Amino acid sequence: MSVAPFDQRDGVIWYDGKLVPWTDATLHVLSHGLHYASAVFEGERAYGGEIFKSTEHSERLRTSAEILDFEIPYSVAEIDAAKRLVLEKNGQKDAYVRPIAWRGSEMMGVSAQHNKIHLAIATWEWPSYFDPAQRLKGIRLDMAEYRRPDPATIPCKAKAAGLYMICTISKHKAERKGYSDALMLDWRGHVAECTGANVFFIRDGVIHTPTPDCFLDGITRRTVIDLARRRGFEVQERTILPAELEGFNECFITGTAAEVTPVAEIGPYTFQPGNMTKVLMEDYMAEVQPKAKAA
Repeated sequence: MSVAPFDQRDGVIWYDGKLVPWTDATLHVLSHGLHYASAVFEGERAYGGEIFKSTEHSERLRTSAEILDFEIPYSVAEIDAAKRLVLEKNGQKDAYVRPIAWRGSEMMGVSAQHNKIHLAIATWEWPSYFDPAQRLKGIRLDMAEYRRPDPATIPCKAKAAGLYMICTISKHKAERKGYSDALMLDWRGHVAECTGANVFFIRDGVIHTPTPDCFLDGITRRTVIDLARRRGFEVQERTILPAELEGFNECFITGTAAEVTPVAEIGPYTFQPGNMTKVLMEDYMAEVQPKAKAA
């Protein structure tokens, strides 16, 4: 993977309806989205030249913007087409796709009702989110200090930039201690999610995952639940208490970046990546591959 800074790469970025050279895709330092986090985004992956569940992501992007009280001036179909165009022009088949929408610089203050809404889409090659060798034997998670807030205090159903502040802090702390990521509790002390991925546990052949009532119900999360049920696996979406962690046999996390990644350790609790996790990893990788079109 390239180590070049993200503002100094080759290629093109779709910016407000036009393809521009990568290094020209800039914004003013007094943009509202930078100062007040009035920005929403998506994380998507292309496999074999096809963006997995592209339309679902575009729909969620527009919905997130509406929750933050602004409207993206492009339809879902137009966003889907723009993503395909960027992927094609950058000559990429397997890539990460990042659409982001934000309020511009017309007004600088908490209120910015007349600011222009911008949309940009970038794509780049990005391999596994975690080290491949480490991933196969299970990653290690720390317990995060910060908790997912009460949904009465945040727009938890939006994939909004500001909601990731505590995730960055938590992941940095975990990495400094030698962990790959951190598990976050919610404001009640229940198990919630990792800093950028949903979490699943397995005990006695049953899959358990927290109810997404104060965090994002991930598209990858829903995909894996569907795959598990196709296999006949029982999936329980419920409240999970931290004290239950010692009773689970397997654990894995899901997300566009993480895909399906086994977990070997969360703080003092250990897990053994097993057959059910392996099956779901394989099923997910088969699911995301482009399907042959009927003749």
